[in-house]
Amino acid sequence: MTAYQRALANGNTIFYREAGAKDAPAILLLHGFPTSSHMFRNLIPILAERYHVIAPDLPGFGFSDAPDRKTFRYTFENLANVIDHFTQAMGLDRYAIYIFDYGAPVGLRLALAHPERITAIISQNGNAYEEGLSQGWNPIQKYWKEPTPANRTALRDFLTPEATKSQYLHGVPDGTLVAPEAYELDSALLARTGNDEIQLDLFLDYASNVALYPKFQEYFRTHRPPLLAVWGKNDPFFLPKGADAYRRDIPDAEVLLFDTGHFALETHAVELAAAINQFLAAKGVSQ
Repeated sequence: MTAYQRALANGNTIFYREAGAKDAPAILLLHGFPTSSHMFRNLIPILAERYHVIAPDLPGFGFSDAPDRKTFRYTFENLANVIDHFTQAMGLDRYAIYIFDYGAPVGLRLALAHPERITAIISQNGNAYEEGLSQGWNPIQKYWKEPTPANRTALRDFLTPEATKSQYLHGVPDGTLVAPEAYELDSALLARTGNDEIQLDLFLDYASNVALYPKFQEYFRTHRPPLLAVWGKNDPFFLPKGADAYRRDIPDAEVLLFDTGHFALETHAVELAAAINQFLAAKGVSQ
């Protein structure tokens, strides 16, 4: 059974989903934009048969606190700091990370800060290489280079219900397999007063993640964490080249491509769970 709970982390109330035996090896699931731990609803029960699974909502997302921008700067460094405190509040001293989209720069910052805590990395469309960025990033990259009000306003198109629905359906051969409540929930939470400005702040700060790619890659080369890349190959934002690139720094990294889009768990949760269980067992990250 999945429990729905809240914990205090560095002054922020973090909502999280938890399942599995607490003495089992831990897996921290980190979601991306514009979603929440809800994206893991189908994966959690399968992984929980073997693992202690914890999936928090990042600050400003899902049902976690969205502190005022006047008192909390929405940067990926600050998101990672809160989640670092969250892992400590949860008593996690060793854990695997499942990193997706925004969850990648958050999780990889945790790995840089505490390499001894990371038992394995599962990257599901979680990018750490420039060749993994598609042309879909061009408007955001323009905002990085020229952070003008006009370029900020142009990015509001990414926050519309239509854009959110498109993220879920683009590249999915059978759209009837995607639950509409997923993108409807994301759209409702994006529509909260002030959340648009939070998301625009994070669009701007995403440049800090790209600037850290060399350090992430150095971490891969130095520590060689067991790594599995499971990729929706039709993702319009993060290309399969980003999955293949992991092998450059971790030669024995495993890469699996699935015929689906950005939100691969919507259509392939069972297949991804099987791959994750097999991978972690082979790497000794199991009971």
